[in-house]
Formats: sequence, C-alpha cells, structure tokens
Amino acid sequence: MGGFAAAFLLLLVIGTSLAPARAETPLRLFVETPSLVAQVRAGKMPPVAERLPDDPELADMTGKRIGRPGGDLHTLMGSSSDTKRMVVYGYARLVVYDRDFDIVPDLLKSYEVKEGRIFTLHLRKGHKWSDGYPFTAEDFRYYWEDFATDPRVSKSGPPVILRVDGELPRFEVLDETTVRYSWSKPNPYFLPALAGAAPLYLYRPAHYMKRFHLTYTDPETLHERVEEHRQRNWVALQYNMGRQYRNNNPDLPSLQPWVLKTRPPSDRYIFERNPFYHRIDPNGRQLPYIDRWIVGMAAPALIPAKAGTGDTDLQAYGLPFSNITFLKEGERRNGYTVHLWRTASGSEMALYPNLNTIDPVWRPLVRNADFRRALSLGINRSDINQTVYFGMAVEGNNTVLPESPLYRRDYTTRWATYDPEQANKLLDGLGLAHRNEEGLRLLANGEPMELVVETASNDLEQSDVLYLLGESWRKLGIKLHVRVLERETFRNRIFSGSTVMCIWSGMDNGVPSADFPPNDLAPTSQIQYQWPKWGQYVETRGRAGTPIDLEPAKRLAELDQDWMAATDRDEKTRIWQEMLEINADQVFTIGTVAGVPQPVVVSDRLHNVPEKGLFNWDPGAHFGIYRPDTFWLEKAAPGN
Repeated sequence: MGGFAAAFLLLLVIGTSLAPARAETPLRLFVETPSLVAQVRAGKMPPVAERLPDDPELADMTGKRIGRPGGDLHTLMGSSSDTKRMVVYGYARLVVYDRDFDIVPDLLKSYEVKEGRIFTLHLRKGHKWSDGYPFTAEDFRYYWEDFATDPRVSKSGPPVILRVDGELPRFEVLDETTVRYSWSKPNPYFLPALAGAAPLYLYRPAHYMKRFHLTYTDPETLHERVEEHRQRNWVALQYNMGRQYRNNNPDLPSLQPWVLKTRPPSDRYIFERNPFYHRIDPNGRQLPYIDRWIVGMAAPALIPAKAGTGDTDLQAYGLPFSNITFLKEGERRNGYTVHLWRTASGSEMALYPNLNTIDPVWRPLVRNADFRRALSLGINRSDINQTVYFGMAVEGNNTVLPESPLYRRDYTTRWATYDPEQANKLLDGLGLAHRNEEGLRLLANGEPMELVVETASNDLEQSDVLYLLGESWRKLGIKLHVRVLERETFRNRIFSGSTVMCIWSGMDNGVPSADFPPNDLAPTSQIQYQWPKWGQYVETRGRAGTPIDLEPAKRLAELDQDWMAATDRDEKTRIWQEMLEINADQVFTIGTVAGVPQPVVVSDRLHNVPEKGLFNWDPGAHFGIYRPDTFWLEKAAPGN
C-alpha cells in the first residue's frame, strides 16, 4: 500500500493517495497537505496515507465550513510557561468532551466501561507520534511500570485520581492496541480526568523516554545526559524531559495538532503542524488546517492594546470584560471581530462564609442558614449586573447555568432575588434587631456589625462589585470592610479559620452533566473556602481538619459518596439534583452574577471560530471543545 500511495502521489499536482479510512469502509481518497508535498516528494516524509492511522478520526464539521490548509495563526501569551496553553487549546486527548459535554473517544478509537470500574481502551492501529514512531500499548506500559509505579521514579506512586479508596487499578496490556484498567469499585473520576483541560496522562512516548531511564540506558551514557541537561540525577531528567502538559521540550514527541519547535526561553514560540495527527475532514484532508501557530510573548497589561490593533488572529487570554468597549471600537479599522462568549463558572464572583471560622462572635452567625440567606437577599444583583457588566450577565446563586442539563431556574433564584425587607426580617429574627446611632446592627458582644471580606485580588472589577455589595448591605445595617492579602496569606488565614468571609470565583464548572463529579457541592477539599477544615478532614481521611458537624453538609458528603458508587445515570442525576437543592436552600456560598461575557478577538480571515460559545477551563479547555484543528485562514497575512 505504501509504495502504491507514494507513486500515486507523484502523479497528482495536489498530492493525493489512497488508503483505508475505516476498516468497515472501502478505500478513501486522502489529500496531501500542500506544505508537506515537497518533503513527501523528496522522500523525507511518508505520504499522508502512511502518516494517518488505519482508522483516522473524522472531524465533525457541523456548523462549520470545510477549510483550506495553510498559513500562520498569531496569538499572544504572557510568559514562556504559557506554552502549556497550546496543549489546552489543541485538546487532543484519549477521550474528550464534545460540544454537549458528553465524553467521546478522540485519540482512542473506542472504549468500553463495565460496572463503572473496568475500562478497556482501544487505540487506533497505525497511529503515530509526531516523530513517526508508533503510538501503542507499550507507551501505556512504560508509564505504568517504569514511571508511575517505579519507586525509584515516583516516590508517592500513581496519581490520586487512579486510587479508589486507596486501591490502585489492575493494569493490563491485552494486545498492541488495547489496555485495561480495573478496580474492585467504580471510578467515576477516571474518564473526566482523561478528558480534562490539564489531563491525566496514562502514557509516555516510551521510545523517547527510555533514553533517560536507568533500566534502558547504561549508567555512563545516562550520566552524560544528566550533565548535559543540568539535572540533579536521572530521575529529575526523566521528569524534566517528559512533561507533556508543560509542553516545554521541543524534542518530546507529541500527539497534539501542533508541535513545539522553539526551545525556551524565547519571546516567540513556533508550533508546527503535527504531520502524523490522527484527524481528517470529510474531504480527506489531514488536520489541522493551519500550518503554524505562532505565540508571541507580551506583558499582560499590553495584550488588550495589541489585540485592539490587530496584532493577533485569535485572542481571549489577557482580555478582561472591561476591555469590550475598546476592542469593539477597533473592529472595522483593524480587521477583526469581537465575539462575546459566556464564561461557565457558577458565579463570576462568590462570597464564601467560612463555616469553620474560629471567631466566637461570627461563628454562630455564618453557620446559621438564615444569616446566609439574609446576606444573599440583601444583594442588589441587578445593580451589579447593570453597573459593572452592562446587563450582560446572569443574576443569581453560585450554581449550574442554563446550559447544563441539570439546570433548574429555582437553583439560580432561591434566596437570590433582591428583597431587603425579607432580609431585615431574617436578621431581626436572629436577635440582631438592635442598632447603634449609625444604624449598624449590634452583634452579640455589643460591637457594631462590621463584616470583613478578605480577598487576594486588587482587580478593579472585583473592587467595583465589592463597593456595590457594601452599599446593599449597608441598608441591612451591616458595614462591609475589604482586606486585600497576598495569595499565600489569604489561603492560610482561611484554612486556619481566621477568616470570617472571603470573595473568590464561583464553582469551576457551571455546565456539568450527571456524569461529572459533584465534589464542588460537598466538603471534599481544603481548597473549598466555605468549609476548609471539613474538606481537609474528608480529603485526608480524618488525618487532619475537623469532622463535619452540620447536618446539611453531612448529607452532601453522603451524597457525594453515593454518586461515587452509582453506575446508573438516572441515579447520578437524582444525586446531583438533591445536592443542588441543598446548596440552593442552605446558601453555603453566595453568588452574584454568572455568564459574564469573555471577549474573543477573531481575525476576519480566520474561519470556523464559533460566534457564540462557552469559555471555560474544565470542561471546555477554553477553545479546545470547538476543535481549533478545524479553524482555517482565508489567506496568509502579509509577511507570512
């Protein structure tokens, strides 16, 4: 097949070859990428038929135009460490979220799940790394045996996500393209971890990584490589050379659509198309369409100005909501369009009453649901929306958004409509009816009710929101003070219980399906600012933190465990709904507004970028779920 394909390619000006696309279909015509034709003709690269897997992934082009390959796409980032964003944007994963946030195969040809605990993964025959070396079960075996479970390399063993009640999976290589992971109990976190923006990697390019491993390389040669790369020892070298997510080693083979070609540090990074990428369009063209993605480094404060003068083809990074007016003004003059995508966190900013605070006066209040309800009812969210976000946001609780299949309007509105009269009644009912001459309510110790909200941000947008919050709460007889802290101090105060209330972004994923872990809704981690000590207790299995001693929170923890054990989607949905119901009623966090538009600057010559989209980290990978490998350029920019 390879000889025929190569000969056939030479007969055609555009360079085409025949190869099977799927085992169950007849031969399909593949079209050679124009920028690679010269290399193929010179024998420096195999023809497209031999570069693709036997069963390449067919891109879903619904709502998109078939593209034209070629060109350089320019974008801006803030530092060399941002090269990892190309792994996020490229979004090649074993499995991925589709636009409905369902998990589907990508690098994998298929997968099977039995009883929620046995996962069989099928690779694509003929799939290759970016250097042309086969991607097989050996890459999974190497990661498991020579990295994750090799005590010389990984002192703590495999990642926590691969443990179910402390149990590691049984790993099996069934054949060259099939591997299996099995637990005695369900592991519902497994597939979401593989599909994440910062994914769980179960594989490494074994053919490349073995040269940095003592088992496969003689000690003298390995020592020379350790010295060459200025590492402490071969274990440090193994880590440094194989960081797929960090994406800072241009020699590391990749499965992403674009591969790093620039060695850090630099003020300009070039990512070139992966000639062995596994996806094609319906016309048989290998993706990605764009030949090179060029990332320029710029001070974050300068990125809006550069985007506004047309110095980037696709930009969301570094563009806060406050830049929308400025960016819109430059559209016609500088050849771009500003799309406004919805952000997908549960709330742009949320207040976190610390139920584990050690303050003896505030503790009984913040642990009382009526106090939290009163604070929420006392927020004029419409004022925040109109003043700060031009009325473009969604007002309500820190909860799931309308785009989620789990959404119910009551979750957004309960205790979240502006009702200062009811808020004052609730506060009076808590024994806080007495006020001083300034109209401030008096606490149990006779002190005026002056509530300190702590933050780790000097962001102007947050300052505006807090100012409006203070105006609203002043009408309830509560004076708001803001304390700005360094990030580490901010967290340590929360963890220790010194903080009474803080402000932070809302739940990370406002668009979950029932298959997505609901752990944001229950005490599961110290990083949850509404109950850090309870979260730490659960996270450490009782070795640190304090036991949960509030019934609704206990119920949430039970439901989270029930979800872990559930294998039926209807049961998972029921659990999610009860957890959302409890959180809406108890107001454990106090949301403000959600769905704040994210400006996305798109060059007028760049196609297939959705006009409307969700800009979210996980799930979503920012541009990732919209498959940038299908974006294409109308014509090359001057100088390209």
